[in-house]
Amino acid sequence: MSEPGGIELSATLRRIERAAGALATASVARMDETLPWFRALPADQRSWVMLVAQAGARSLVQWLREGGGSADSTQEVSDEVFATAPQALARSISLQQTVALVKVTIEVVEEQVGTLAAEGEEQRLREAVLRFSREIAFSAARAYARAAESRGSWDARLQALLVDALLRGDSPDVLASRAAALGWSDAPPVAVAVGRSPGGEVAAVLHTAYRLARRIGVEMIGGVHGDRLVIVLGGAADPLGAAGKLLPAFGDGPVVVGPAVPSLDEATDSARAALAGFRAAPAWPTAPRPVPAADLLPERALAGDAEARRRLRHDVYAPLARASGELLETMDAFFAAGGTLESAARALFVHPNTVRYRLRRIAEVTGFSPLLPRDAFALQVALTVGRLDPVVPLTANQPLSGTGRQKTA
Repeated sequence: MSEPGGIELSATLRRIERAAGALATASVARMDETLPWFRALPADQRSWVMLVAQAGARSLVQWLREGGGSADSTQEVSDEVFATAPQALARSISLQQTVALVKVTIEVVEEQVGTLAAEGEEQRLREAVLRFSREIAFSAARAYARAAESRGSWDARLQALLVDALLRGDSPDVLASRAAALGWSDAPPVAVAVGRSPGGEVAAVLHTAYRLARRIGVEMIGGVHGDRLVIVLGGAADPLGAAGKLLPAFGDGPVVVGPAVPSLDEATDSARAALAGFRAAPAWPTAPRPVPAADLLPERALAGDAEARRRLRHDVYAPLARASGELLETMDAFFAAGGTLESAARALFVHPNTVRYRLRRIAEVTGFSPLLPRDAFALQVALTVGRLDPVVPLTANQPLSGTGRQKTA
């Protein structure tokens, strides 16, 4: 019973089968002698390697029996040789290390060719073992590719769940557990960016974003929700600048960046602000790209965002009301006069320089200058919101809250 160009199966295969256990033991002993990193592996992982080595010896017999030893054979090694170990082993031992293990095992087998082969079949067995080593290396590569694909699919699912939890406002414990499973280091600050997805396969969209994030050295978790791409950035000293470098990952339209927060536990606030800004951004066609969610406070308030209304009321209108009635009166007169100093001064019966001084005070108190068109719009919306939802005035000796620009939403 022999294959053309192959080896004498009846004698050689029986010898290999009987020696399978001894070959595996000798191979693992050689690994322990020559590979320092192998000696450092935990006992359970070393035992997994032993199982793989034993499966490899059995696979050699099966491969030869099916004609793999012939020079013109295209018989592949069954990937089941690596199925004896859990997928966790692929994450503990790299593909390069696996190749080193295969090399040691093949060396041990080659040294035993003289005792394993039937008389006159030593050279043919040696050649067959070399071809087997090539096939087992390909099999290892396939096993690692499947493990990587499985891990990638699991990571993508886990990231989608994490982004969902952020958008829903789930508890910090839920966020922390899912982030830990992804290896998120929670490097501060953390911020959320929202824009339109470019479309296509979700994996391809996120791959582009990850590649750009790695290039600028920041952490990233992403997810595609409907037509929106949501990206969580970590460790970017300037989240707005980092989002600007990720723009190629987004589709057309606005990209809104929520406020920076210390950790992922608080990123729900950043996500809410970014989403509210994304929904309101069409009302500001000339907005920069990316744009901070805080710069969209007036549009967000008009779109019904309760948090934006609260910030305008407490951080813009309330400080003006506490400062003095003159500032509110001056703003009303200035806007009523179409932004003309002289006309506002005549309406108030004061000198134009007094109006200039009060306008500077308004900018100091709120962070918004009435002389700038965009800031003037925000102030007008804040006045409207403040008067519709009045706040309780504080006494003169009570501390002022932060301004709208200093405490962005």
